[in-house]
Amino acid sequence: MSARTSRSSRASRTPQGTRTTGVGGADDPLDAFLAAYDAVLARWPVPVEPLTVRTPHGTTRVNACGPRDGRPLVLLHGGGATSTGWLAAVEALTCAGHRVLAVDLIGDPGRSVHDGAPLGGVPGLLGWLDAVLDRLDVPEADFCGHSYGGWIALEYALHAPARVGRLALLDPTQCFAGFRAGYLLRALPLFLPPRSAGRARAYLDWESGGSGLDAGWRELYALGHAGFPASRVVTGPRPTRERLAALGAPALVLLAERSRTHDARRVAASARQALPGATVAVLPEVSHHTLLTARPTELTDRLTSFLSGAA
Repeated sequence: MSARTSRSSRASRTPQGTRTTGVGGADDPLDAFLAAYDAVLARWPVPVEPLTVRTPHGTTRVNACGPRDGRPLVLLHGGGATSTGWLAAVEALTCAGHRVLAVDLIGDPGRSVHDGAPLGGVPGLLGWLDAVLDRLDVPEADFCGHSYGGWIALEYALHAPARVGRLALLDPTQCFAGFRAGYLLRALPLFLPPRSAGRARAYLDWESGGSGLDAGWRELYALGHAGFPASRVVTGPRPTRERLAALGAPALVLLAERSRTHDARRVAASARQALPGATVAVLPEVSHHTLLTARPTELTDRLTSFLSGAA
């Protein structure tokens, strides 16, 4: 562990600390969210080393696991999902020898705290990730991102090609195609006041078809929409074909057959055209939000094979 990181142990009601009994009360939305976060993380099937990484933009929580001398694998979650959402994948990834670094995106629900300099757009977001890797003493790593995290991972690979070995994108949004209009109409109420856990639960149940979600993570996601301080999400345009042609990292793109976010087969076709050297597949019987949990063995088999260089 770098001297510029520390294990998260200080009791606090801010997201990077641990929940303090008797502060805020059982009905406090942020307390409820933090308790749910800790409950999901406690169910990870491997030992976790929670790290607090200090950057100019604030403190970033990284949940690290796997052999310390293993090849670094940076996991970037989807919007609102938190790094705990990788719970069904981390055992297989660490058993394959990876040093997993599951990052809580700054400004998003989680235990990272955006209390420093504003990100100011896509360059600031990518600079924040540069700072996280610098302070972890990770000059180069493999990257895997889901949803919004996939867009960040792809943008980062284009921004810092020397730092990205292999790149896995799991049902990535805004990378190869846009959102379905119907999806945007269903998702929009999540971000309008009054924000509520009930809206988030209804949205997840609609997108997933009511099955395949981890119950604890579903509740965490819902509480994040209700109790976590709102922050402006940093987004940008889809990468152009010209920019994608410059991608040097070997890439894996896995789409969710039942995703309501976009048409998975159209996205797959676009990804194959944009990245002719990439491995692209559509995984059956999973939605955008159940991709990590409904059929984890199929997902992690493909991931570990790709990351090992076998596919």
